[in-house]
Amino acid sequence: MEEQKPLVGLTAAAAGARLKLDGYNELPSQDHRGFLRILAEVVRQPMFALLLGGGVVYLLLGDRLEALLLLLFASLSVTITIVQESRSERVLEALRNLASPRALVVRDGKRVHVAGREIVRDDILVIAEGDRIAADATLLSSDDLLLDESLLTGESLPVRKMVRAAFAGIEDGRTVPGPGGDDLPHVFAGTLVVRGTGVARVHGTGIRSEMGKIGRALHSIETEQPHLQLQIRSLVLWFSVVGALAGSLIVVLYGLLRGSWLEAMLGGIAIGMSLLPEEFPLV
Repeated sequence: MEEQKPLVGLTAAAAGARLKLDGYNELPSQDHRGFLRILAEVVRQPMFALLLGGGVVYLLLGDRLEALLLLLFASLSVTITIVQESRSERVLEALRNLASPRALVVRDGKRVHVAGREIVRDDILVIAEGDRIAADATLLSSDDLLLDESLLTGESLPVRKMVRAAFAGIEDGRTVPGPGGDDLPHVFAGTLVVRGTGVARVHGTGIRSEMGKIGRALHSIETEQPHLQLQIRSLVLWFSVVGALAGSLIVVLYGLLRGSWLEAMLGGIAIGMSLLPEEFPLV
């Protein structure tokens, strides 16, 4: 590693003041959908609503076995869908965790471990093999340093990092070239140290880092249903109309011909449910 004069780093007071000014070193939190919100969205889907409604009607009419079977299968479909939706909600949270690991910094002339979210601009990072970088920074010294930047670039091969005097004074992260390429003096939040050691000065934290750009992009995306899901929704609605018409016809004919309107209603519900593709939304 290149010879460096002793590093003092920021004082605890200066770091605290800068933390209040710039905010925590973390990606913006998303408006997560809770369990109840996901449940409400799922049961509002026509197919699940019809299944649950049919089960309730069977229960009110006294056919408990049919009602329980129908509600059981409907609940199973709803549960699987809720699990799938909940998993998708954890994507950004996982990215936020990668962007805010613990870090070794120099404060008041001493090396201390701090939470990644408490890193601020001009902090001195001490990085070593196996570390995940906590913030965007410019190298002050390095020794055989290789980083895996695949999280940002998609490139599986590690890139070599080395000090470049021309970049040593950079403080504004917006002037720093992006990740990718060998022999550049910049390290980026979320990347992994594959080999070597180094010391770097932080120039970008939170939403001002390269990882923050990804976080902002994900945060700004409006959730939309895939085209296939919209087509299935339309298909289910058409089947619902057909099932409702067929069920109504059975109720009227059975009631007029047999005189038992209760049995006519149960038969109409059974026919209607048999025509509904309840597995389509789940698939």
